[in-house]
Order: sequence, then C-alpha cells, then structure tokens
Amino acid sequence: MSKIITISLDAMGGDDAPEIVIDGAAKAAHELSNVRFVIAGDEGKIGPLISKHKVLKNISEVIHTPDVVTADMKPSVALRQGRNSSMRLAINAVKDGKADAIVSAGNTGALMAIAKFVLKTLPGVTRPAIASIMPTVKKGKGVVFLDLGANLECSSRNLVEFAVLGSVYSRLIANQDRPKVGILNIGSEEMKGHETLREAADILEGHLQDAEYTGFAEGTDIHKGDLDVIVTDGFTGNVALKTVEGTAKMIAHMVKDSFKTSPLAYLGLPFIFPAFKKLKSRMDPRLYNGGMFLGLKGLCVKSHGGTDAVGFANAIMVAYMLAEKNFNHHVADVLSRMVHDDPDSEIEVEDDLSPQRAEEG
Repeated sequence: MSKIITISLDAMGGDDAPEIVIDGAAKAAHELSNVRFVIAGDEGKIGPLISKHKVLKNISEVIHTPDVVTADMKPSVALRQGRNSSMRLAINAVKDGKADAIVSAGNTGALMAIAKFVLKTLPGVTRPAIASIMPTVKKGKGVVFLDLGANLECSSRNLVEFAVLGSVYSRLIANQDRPKVGILNIGSEEMKGHETLREAADILEGHLQDAEYTGFAEGTDIHKGDLDVIVTDGFTGNVALKTVEGTAKMIAHMVKDSFKTSPLAYLGLPFIFPAFKKLKSRMDPRLYNGGMFLGLKGLCVKSHGGTDAVGFANAIMVAYMLAEKNFNHHVADVLSRMVHDDPDSEIEVEDDLSPQRAEEG
C-alpha cells in the first residue's frame, strides 16, 4: 500500500478562495488515492464546500480560523499579525509533522517570509528559491527556472545552491537522468557577465553531482528545450518570467486581432481551429501552475493567485510529488557529496532535516 501523503492547504489564499481551493483539492483527490488534506480556514465557509465533494469527506481535517493574510499585506506585517491566519496555520501543520507539504495561492511575499521563518532552510542552503517549470518548443519537456523573485541579489554560493535544488527537482520530478544545467548570462562565452556568475560557474564545473553543468545560457535558450535547469538571481528571473508572460499575451492578442480584421482569415478559422486548440492546450498556464519554494526544511508550493480549480489541483500535484519523492533528503545527499569532493567549499551540511520550531517573539 502506498504511503499516505498529507497536504495542508491555505483555504483562504487566492483571488477566488476558498472555492477554487476546495474544488482543486477534490480534483487532485480523484487522481491520488493516498492523499489526505489538512485545510486551514473559515470552517463556516469551507465546510459546505467540502460537503459537496464526497471524495473529500473522509480525507479532510479542517483547522478553523477566521484570520486571513490579505493580498496587499506586507510580509513583515503578516509575520507579526498573521500568527493565527489560515496561511500560518497551514505552514505550522508542516512544521508540526501533521502534513508533508503546504500549498497556498495567497500573498507570495508573506508566504515566503512566514515559511522561511517557521520551517527554516535546509542544512547547506543559505537562501530558498522560487522555482517553476517553463514550457519549451520540445513537446512534453519543460525547463526548471529559478530563482523567480525570492532573492533580488545573489552570491555565487546562492547560485550554486539553486543549481543543486533545480537539478534535484529535474531529476526526481521531471525524470531527467542527468539534468543539463546552465547559468543565465548575457552571453555564452566564459568571459561574459559579472564576477559572481563566473565564480558560480567555476564551482559548478566538475563538482555538480548527478547533473551536468553546460555553461552560460542566454535568454534565447530558455525555451529551446536543450537545457533542463536554468539558474539566475531573483531580479533577473522575475523580469524574464514577466517578459515571457507579457509576450505570450501580446501574441495571443495579435492573433485574435488578425482574424477580426481579415474576413478571409475569419472564413478559414474552422479549418485551423484544431491546431489553435492544440497550441492553447500546450501553453495552458494552469498546467505549469505551482511555484516551488525550494530549499526549506518543509515543502512549500505557491499557486498562482488568479488560477482556477484545475490550476490549484496541479499545484497540489507538485507538492504531492515533492513529498512522495522525498525531495529534501535527495538535496541533502547531493550537497554532502559536493562538500566531500570539495572540502574547501563554503557549503556546510548537517544531519537534521526536520523543520525547526520557530521562536515566538
């Protein structure tokens, strides 16, 4: 019998919460026979929603709280005033061992701040990173892209840690036997970029375990599908992500506009509609929903705040896979072997992988 995987949910986080959270949980439960949920939120609102889904009735535990971390709340305020919020209680469930991972569609900054404060970082990891899967031109293959905004400035050590986190994710979740890893730069030549990038490249060259460091990558390489992991700082990564999203929306708008302004093209729409439908399904953002907060002692997944039940279910699936594959123990193993191969490395690895209790103060 498969091990039971328990996911805690911030039921009140997101634009259309709690409906999309509960509906998403139901969709995930239909796919996963061994999943259980700890759901934090207003029981008066989520109870009736759970009762609509027979699949959730016997696998859900509700932690009641009326408090919510709002979308515009600053991370520092959420830390101080949100101790009884649905977000905090869902994270606490992981810290206390009641859940294997937490999923929230709430305030990203607050989620990162609270998760880092409560769960702490993995031994050998100085800063957690936000990672996600970006689509590529190769069908069925995405690229792990990190950091997407958690760390605006990064040291060479941070970038090395991100490379480890991303490569382990690619190997375990994307089933890449030996992931190809690149560092995002303004050119592929070794002399390009600032010193931090070159230092990270020197460390990764020949020392990255169970993966292959291939050198610097340019922005045009993100969607080629030749790389499995692309590493960058949070400022550059977030700008790149928003640029890609904006470009995709622009192209969609231009395609629609071209059909509206051309009667001949409009008449041909029925013939090319199947191709557009297939393209839309490949580019559906809901299929890539679920940004991972990699590097924490507890597993934390951020769903897009404006997603629907399908997208939230996909975020749950990401959290489930991370827990099922024992992601954090694999990260610790890779880091320890890197230290063994390079005793002069600044990376220090301890044995304790359990989430540490945060001091209340």
